[in-house]
Amino acid sequence: MTWATLQIELSAKQKNRQFSILSKSKPLSVQENMQELRSSAHSRRSEPQFDMGDVIYFCRKGVESIIDDEVTKSFSAQELESWNLLTRSIRRFPHRGLRLTLLWGLGVLIRYGILLPLRVILAVTGIFLFVILSTSVGFLPNSKLRFFLGEKVHLMGYRFCVKSLTAFITYHNSENRPKNGSICVANHTTPLDVIILANDRCYSLVGQVHRGLLGLIQRAMVKSSPHIWFERAEVKDRHLVAKRLCDHAADKTKQPILIFPEGTCVNNTSVMMFKKGSFEIGCTIFPVAIKYDFRFGDAYWNSSKFGLVHHLLRIMSSWALVCSVWYLPPMNREEGEDAVQFAKRVKAALAAQAGLADLTWDGGLKRTKVKDAFKEEQQRLYSEILLTFFLSVSLQLHYIGNQVNPLPVFT
Repeated sequence: MTWATLQIELSAKQKNRQFSILSKSKPLSVQENMQELRSSAHSRRSEPQFDMGDVIYFCRKGVESIIDDEVTKSFSAQELESWNLLTRSIRRFPHRGLRLTLLWGLGVLIRYGILLPLRVILAVTGIFLFVILSTSVGFLPNSKLRFFLGEKVHLMGYRFCVKSLTAFITYHNSENRPKNGSICVANHTTPLDVIILANDRCYSLVGQVHRGLLGLIQRAMVKSSPHIWFERAEVKDRHLVAKRLCDHAADKTKQPILIFPEGTCVNNTSVMMFKKGSFEIGCTIFPVAIKYDFRFGDAYWNSSKFGLVHHLLRIMSSWALVCSVWYLPPMNREEGEDAVQFAKRVKAALAAQAGLADLTWDGGLKRTKVKDAFKEEQQRLYSEILLTFFLSVSLQLHYIGNQVNPLPVFT
């Protein structure tokens, strides 16, 4: 792959192609920007009024958002520095010689002629065995034997799927692996995140009831392990969902609950806002950070472009699925800390560990418009800035007035 990159760069130099990279300066807060603008303009108003110079800040932020949109970039495929000889990433590297083309053709034969059929056979075999064995374990009475066998069957099924993806997973800090009676939260890139994590230990999954093949697998899973499935009408009932999660987490004999608080798949370059629901329960949170190596294949599921089956086929026709998993120390809600603040603290620790950008945006922006709350927050900040300048100028004028006309002293 390095040789392929060097060939591409050499070809680009021969054709005198120049590429420019737009870089952004270190971001400042709204208050710092306004203070800089008003101090440069020497604004000295005696009342909190709108200043025309303030428009410069909002125009600049608007242009920066258009050039470097953090939200849109988080929902698009990650750009590669070197070509991985996959057809789906060939557009960014148009300069290919004969040797590169021959290598790419050989790779197509290996991936689609050898690897893909073997992986599909292995995945179908694993799913078939899992459904049969998990259903059989479900007929056993509730006992330690049923729990033990159910856990082994689940591990077998997950590991069959991992092998079918040719996944190479490195687990770090295993001493912090989630324990029973807790909640595990992780960043979300693909539905296969579940398999990546469950390959190391079993979890209780939370989700909506489906039909078809996925529904068959769900029914088989719940027969041998305590998963939490909701009907479509129940998903919108937050109190019911919270109660079932709380009851499950309070039972120390049950497996930890695996939740992806972002609520959508992100391209593994950043972490979006965590929903506060799983942080309101009051139990111990075990953060887990997942980082994929996109040089061997794109693990991100862009659900607005590809269906689930298409996404799975893209991954199974890649070279491999390579990732690292970090188990972070358990975290608990501090005194005086609300669920939103707790979620932000957990997200910041997770993003720092995996080297991902910590974004405050809601992942729901992938399909919906910006909420009015975000606009109102910017308006609130601006109004506070106006009030701050008003108080500052008033105090200065009051001080100057006292220096020029001091108050008389009566004796």
